[in-house]
Amino acid sequence: NPVLTTVKYFKDEYLSHIEKKKCVAGVCKDLIEYYIKIEKCVGCNLCAKNCPVGAIEGEIKKVHKIDKNKCIKCGICFNICKFDAIERN
Repeated sequence: NPVLTTVKYFKDEYLSHIEKKKCVAGVCKDLIEYYIKIEKCVGCNLCAKNCPVGAIEGEIKKVHKIDKNKCIKCGICFNICKFDAIERN
């Protein structure tokens, strides 16, 4: 009964997970992707310094890039960026 109730009330979220491989709530780590918005990144290097696995590369005052193969999706870069240059989807 609890499962049927969640399917009834959260059908769109289930379909988003299954069909689009997206988590609307942003809580399913495997379905989250982080990327840097080119137009907002000022190259301050704060995200790269704080990335625990060194997944962010770039020179100071130049746009940085996230290596999706190294990224562990911890969200530190997203939380620490002062320029809202890192987006999660």
